[in-house]
Amino acid sequence: MRSHDRSKELFAEALEVMPGGVNSPVRAFGGVGGDPIVMRKAKGAVLADVDGNEYVDFVSSWGPLILGHAPETVVKAVCEAAARGTSFGAPTEAETTLARKICEHVPSIERVRLVSSGTEATMSAIRLARGYTGRDLVIKCEGCYHGHVDGLLVQAGSGLTTFGAPNSPGIPAAQAEQTLLVPFNDADALKTVCEERGEDVACFILEPVAGNMGVIPPAEGYLQAIREITQRYGIVLIFDEVITGFRVGLGGAQSRYGVTPDLTTLGKIIGGGLPVGAYGGRADIMAELSPEGPVYQAGTLSGNPLATVAGLAAVEALEQPGVYDKLEALGAQLAQGLAQAAKDAGVPVRSNRVGSMMTIFFTEEPVTDYATAKRSNADRYAAYFHAMLERGFYFAPSQFEAAFVSLAHTPEQIEACANAASESMKKVANAG
Repeated sequence: MRSHDRSKELFAEALEVMPGGVNSPVRAFGGVGGDPIVMRKAKGAVLADVDGNEYVDFVSSWGPLILGHAPETVVKAVCEAAARGTSFGAPTEAETTLARKICEHVPSIERVRLVSSGTEATMSAIRLARGYTGRDLVIKCEGCYHGHVDGLLVQAGSGLTTFGAPNSPGIPAAQAEQTLLVPFNDADALKTVCEERGEDVACFILEPVAGNMGVIPPAEGYLQAIREITQRYGIVLIFDEVITGFRVGLGGAQSRYGVTPDLTTLGKIIGGGLPVGAYGGRADIMAELSPEGPVYQAGTLSGNPLATVAGLAAVEALEQPGVYDKLEALGAQLAQGLAQAAKDAGVPVRSNRVGSMMTIFFTEEPVTDYATAKRSNADRYAAYFHAMLERGFYFAPSQFEAAFVSLAHTPEQIEACANAASESMKKVANAG
């Protein structure tokens, strides 16, 4: 058995000064039980905790670390930038270079605004859509999570799914009433809502590949159908690609599936592991932003020089030939290995994967939306999580999250993970 004595001591200290002992709820292991592991350092695909235990990491800081931990190019860029100054509150060359890269690769983005988080990006994109259309209502999909924006926490995935709390206190009823919900992968539901309220709807925001209720790909033709519906009613279509942007391809999910939204939100990878967000889209919509237009949004650390050079280093590495073929192959190897381990142990699972992101759902039925995801056996996932942790493999402490493969992972590490999963799944099966 691995010792976690120091982690337990540090978590007890954290409980005295931070709510729940963490700075983001899902880190608290509420979905799997036990105490969180306190990490000390990482390199490549391997994490090390404060007790000296090592783990092959498939959380990847929840997606940003597509190059792995502490890649030399990113570390060098950040150190050099820090020596020049950590923040200026004034324009820098790097932010323009990163913005140009984003515009070059993401089909929907003609102009872009950098911010400091994915939540800030989605909040700002919705405000922009409302300002552009002069309408108030927002449509979102059940189970899709777009950050802790008041009007979007009507129902959410990720940590809120784990804790069974689809609504959060502190949000005025009037805010929630401005948001309409439809199931993911159900274009007919969107059509029905738009037939009734379409002229009042400013935007429809969704993850084109769901990642916060576990990985759920769009059904064939779904994205094309919602693009047609939103255009018919003059509704701004927003793709939340905070997770999928530069993850499932240089152009994100919109490039992979050939559907172009009006606005796109980004984060994670474009910061190279540092705090970042961005939103962008059609030039005529973006022209409504202050100081060019009347829609106000600002940020002291927006376009931070450390985050922009880290993001540039990451994006430039992803521009190299064969990168996404390698990620695709590693992602397929992981998904197939885990699914086979479950099958051999007689444990029913569904494996959903898009590129280098995937989720093993402990359920017998296909997982296509929030309702089917919720029917997964979270207790079995918890048993699997702890069995894998003991064997040195770190997955998300929640059934309703993605696993991520990075370029730092090797086929040998993934094969070892599949072998560990074979033993772990036997333990799950024996536990019922």
